[in-house]
Amino acid sequence: MARVIAVTNQKGGVGKTTTSVNLAAYLASMGRRVLLIDFDPQANASSGLGVPTHLITESIYHVLMGQMPHDQVVRRTTLPNLHIIPANQDLSGAAVELMQVPDRESMLKNVVNRLRHHYHYIIIDLPPSLSLLTINGLVAADEVLIPIQAEYYSLEGLGQLLGTIDLINKNLNARVKVCGALLTMYNKRETLSREVAKEVRRHFPYHVFESEIPRAIALAEAPSFAKPVVLFDPHSSGARAYELLAREVIAQEPQATM
Repeated sequence: MARVIAVTNQKGGVGKTTTSVNLAAYLASMGRRVLLIDFDPQANASSGLGVPTHLITESIYHVLMGQMPHDQVVRRTTLPNLHIIPANQDLSGAAVELMQVPDRESMLKNVVNRLRHHYHYIIIDLPPSLSLLTINGLVAADEVLIPIQAEYYSLEGLGQLLGTIDLINKNLNARVKVCGALLTMYNKRETLSREVAKEVRRHFPYHVFESEIPRAIALAEAPSFAKPVVLFDPHSSGARAYELLAREVIAQEPQATM
C-alpha cells in the first residue's frame, strides 16, 4: 500500500516541482515502485520527466473527469520503477467543471485509491495556489511535504497553509499529516539562508528534513534535458541533496531498510 505524499506550497518558485520530480526519481532508483501524479496545469513535472506536454492527449484530467480509465494514462519513464500520470492545460478547466460535482473535493482521492496498491509511493505535484485542485490533492494524500525557500518571504503564508490542512482534516474527513518541511534554494555561504534555516528549524511545528537543497546549476538545467538530476548529473550537489532527502523519507517508514 503506497504512501501518498503531496508536495505543496501556496507560494510559487520554491522548488516544488523540482522536489516532486527528483524525490520520485531517487525513491525509484532505490528500488521503490513510484507513481508521480502531475496535478499542476503547467505540467512542468511531465516535461521534466520526458513527456512532451504539447503531445499529451491523455492526462490526469481525463481520469479525473471519468473520460478514461487510469491504466490508459499511466506512462513509463526512463527509470524502470518510476511511472507518471501527466498533466496538460485541460486541467485548468477541471476546477470549474468540478464545482457542480457532488463530493468534488474527493475526486483525486478516488483515483489514487484505485492505484495505491500498485506502488510503494505516490507523489502528487500540486499547483502553487489554494484552489479546488490543491484541496483535491491534500484530501487524496496521507502526508504533505512542504518546500520552503531559504528567504524570509517564503515564511509568509506558511501558517495559512498549515491552517488549510487543519480545516481539511476537520471538515472533509481527511487525515493528512505533515511529513516535513524541506529547505530549498539554500546557500550556506549566505547569512540570510542560514538565518531562515535557523528560524524554520526553531519554529516550524513539524519535522524539518536534514537535507537542504542548494541552488545548483544541475537542478536548473536537468528539466531542459527532460531528465531528473539522478540521470542528468548524479554527482552534483543538487543530486546528493535529493538522494539524502529520499533516504530520509524512506527512514520514516516503520522498520525501514535501505
